Amino acid sequence: MNALPRRCAASTGPRPSAGRARAFGGARRGPRLADASDDAIWHHAEATGAIIVTKDEDFARWKVLRVGGPRVVWIRLRNTRRRELLDWFDTILPDLVRALERGEDLVEIASGP
Repeated sequence: MNALPRRCAASTGPRPSAGRARAFGGARRGPRLADASDDAIWHHAEATGAIIVTKDEDFARWKVLRVGGPRVVWIRLRNTRRRELLDWFDTILPDLVRALERGEDLVEIASGP
């Protein structure tokens, strides 16, 4: 897999708060997925058209092995402070959006701050 330009996804809306998972669309709307299984998160994203942004390799593997399913952004970064990560994410956002516009289904982010 290539790094950023080949594989990426992003949300231009409000940043989700910390937690395992949250439905996009606003901080208070949608089901709370923090305690949901990977399978439940996958199916929810597929049903709603959401993009899974994750550090969990399982979602990237599923995207490669399964037919269809939601788009996945796989973040492969060392541990970093949340503020640094979000600042870095802002700098790559245009490339992420372009990757999605090209129709990329699996975006791998393998470098960063």
